[in-house]
Amino acid sequence: MGREIDEGWIEEAVERYRRIEALQAEFDEAARGLKVTVHSPDGLVELVVTATGAITDVRITGALGGRSGAELSQSVQAAVTAAADAARWAREKLHAEMFAGYQPLREV
Repeated sequence: MGREIDEGWIEEAVERYRRIEALQAEFDEAARGLKVTVHSPDGLVELVVTATGAITDVRITGALGGRSGAELSQSVQAAVTAAADAARWAREKLHAEMFAGYQPLREV
């Protein structure tokens, strides 16, 4: 005996897939526009990063005060690491906000 196909369920699944695609496109656009500013622990370097992880600005905000190239490199590395964490946090927060009301099909 063959399995019956529930046409209503299929239509709902297709519609929900389209809504997910639209939400994902909206999420991607919002992530590109969402910016977070981070600083190195010593306050020397400031980075602006989008939720996609793209670094859009780098500033030296503190005085170099005779710091070596190695010390400056450490500050930049610390700021880049903080930027990656901030981008991940921003993506997760944005995702939670945008998809909070979404109910999986199996729960409908």
